[in-house]
Amino acid sequence: MTRPASTTDAPLIERVLRPFQQFIATEAASGIVLLATTALALALANSPLASSYQHALEIPLAVGLRPFRLELSLHEWVNDALMAVFFFLVGLEMKRELLVGDLSTRRSATLPVAAALGGMLAPAAIYLLINRGGVGSRGWGIPMATDIAFALGVLALLGRRVPNGLRVFLAALAIADDLGAVLVIAIFYSAGLDWLAIGGAVLLLAFLAVLNARGMTRWYLYALAGIALWSLVLRSGVHATIAGVLLAFVIPARTGATMEHALRGVVAFVVMPIFALANAGVALSGSAAAATSPIAWGILLGLVIGKPLGISLASRVAVRSGAAELPPGTTWRDVRGAGWLGGIGFTMSLFIASLAFGSGALLDVAKLGVIAASIVSGVTGYTLLRLGARRADATAAGTGETEGGSPPEPRG
Repeated sequence: MTRPASTTDAPLIERVLRPFQQFIATEAASGIVLLATTALALALANSPLASSYQHALEIPLAVGLRPFRLELSLHEWVNDALMAVFFFLVGLEMKRELLVGDLSTRRSATLPVAAALGGMLAPAAIYLLINRGGVGSRGWGIPMATDIAFALGVLALLGRRVPNGLRVFLAALAIADDLGAVLVIAIFYSAGLDWLAIGGAVLLLAFLAVLNARGMTRWYLYALAGIALWSLVLRSGVHATIAGVLLAFVIPARTGATMEHALRGVVAFVVMPIFALANAGVALSGSAAAATSPIAWGILLGLVIGKPLGISLASRVAVRSGAAELPPGTTWRDVRGAGWLGGIGFTMSLFIASLAFGSGALLDVAKLGVIAASIVSGVTGYTLLRLGARRADATAAGTGETEGGSPPEPRG
């Protein structure tokens, strides 16, 4: 009787790649769900139910008893509390990548970090050039972010047509990009600081770091402390979601790995779709105003032009300088395609837009810009990568190479 293959029987490379492949599968499926909930939000915002939809988001919900009673609108609970869970998972992913992943060594981290930096600076510069001195200047952080779920979802549609190295590069780029976005939110989109609450948050983080150093691994203690930390950060004036990232960096790696595994599906299929449902709804009747708005154009050009330009140029500089190398099997055409996918801002871009503009006409214009730019970037990136894969297949067929043949050399 043949014994079923166990996990330990699998080749080493398969065991190493399995967590990353599971991550890609989750993110890709999440992109499909996110697309569906975005369509639903747009449908509701442009239907006879629009007023009910908006009213539901403003329903106040209270938790706790006085003097510890906290009351926020449903929309605020989603953006301040539920998204803190999203940022906690982002923090866990960052920590893993920094410890053992593609950001753990200087050589492996240089390319995605350089690409992420270029992909943040170029869009922000384009946005500021268009909105300098205007009412929309505060929104410069909106086109800086990449939506990892949608970007990897588009790559998943291409299947084996793209090399796995490109998926690794894009995932690492998006995680480095998220780190940059977190820093931007913490530094530039926080106001009215309460130093007493900040001091309490710092002391709590120090206490958790001590627990970590002493080997405390019980996840529920860190979860309870995380709720207290979130409350302190919320009161401090720093955006409450930053508590999620801070918590992720002070818990043990083993505990973090367990929590990351448990939360990935929850974030992908509950948190992010709810966020999209609460934030992507915008009346398309404002499209005419968006067509002439420097805010919308700054976001559109920042994501559609700035992202691929910044990612491609920074990657080329990193490789040509000898500080980095292209992932195995990838070409510069692949990098340019990934750069376009980096222009899918969506989740983080919508989030920063809500921080920059609060509510009202400016936010609606920004949402339309983000949605339009994400559609253009996604379609263009998919098309470029698909055409590139067809050319590579045709070249391989013409030279007699098989699917297992040597990968093409990077082209300038």
